[in-house]
Amino acid sequence: MFAGHPKLKPQHAPKAPHEDPRFLESTPARPLRILAEYLHPLVQLKREGIADTIVMFGSARIESGETAQARFTRLKKTNVRKLSAATRARHRADLRHAKSLLEMSQYYEEARALSHKITSWALTLGPRPRRFVVCSGGGPGIMEAANRGAYEAGGKSIGLSIELPHEQFANPYISPELSFNFHYFFMRKLWFAQIAKALVVFPGGFGTMDELWEMLTLLQTGKLPKHNIIVIYGRKYWGKVLNWQAMVNWGTINEEEYKMLQFADSPNEAFDLIRAGLEKYHMEVDPFLQAY
Repeated sequence: MFAGHPKLKPQHAPKAPHEDPRFLESTPARPLRILAEYLHPLVQLKREGIADTIVMFGSARIESGETAQARFTRLKKTNVRKLSAATRARHRADLRHAKSLLEMSQYYEEARALSHKITSWALTLGPRPRRFVVCSGGGPGIMEAANRGAYEAGGKSIGLSIELPHEQFANPYISPELSFNFHYFFMRKLWFAQIAKALVVFPGGFGTMDELWEMLTLLQTGKLPKHNIIVIYGRKYWGKVLNWQAMVNWGTINEEEYKMLQFADSPNEAFDLIRAGLEKYHMEVDPFLQAY
């Protein structure tokens, strides 16, 4: 009855689901990807003995003083008399932009200095657990400055990078074992908030403000410890971008909520505020964090 039936060849065993890229990248596997973005940092931070963090936010577009000065100097040396009228107009615009970048580069250098001070002090508290480790968004600009200051102080630092449509690389100053890459913004934000004891907000744009509002909302609603420290760095910038007192005057926030904010204009001033708050409220390691 079965004469002539072709002989079937043995098949290779299919890949297990956790080894199948097509499945892992599919919509039904999204909960697994989300869980992985929680568990991987959890395991690695515990392995490295990280108890808590100081998070530093700010613009990715702010350059180091050295880079900004080199661009401005190069443009200043251009012989504009040899340029066409259209090129001369573009050069003037480029020079104005370079001058602005040079002015803003002070915040890169001040973030770098502040991170160095925080890390140097935190290192005196011992290696196990590691306390008040500087954490950034992992990219360039203020994020790089934060990681760089910690690196130059001889400490570890964390980078929480995010996958974006345009290619982005983690800055070179992050401790390699503490460099994480996220697909989901909300999981990245969770790790910014979960073990942070202080947030320092340098001048920045939409992303910086998004992260600031998230932290303030969590504090306002009691989802974060009420003694967590928020330092707004750079009154000259933020005073023009946001009118904090107007929110109190209009009744959209109250005085107590406004007092969640502290302001600083120098690395020393910011460090003194942060250290005072940490020493008053956060020197004991949370038993939950020891267990996480």
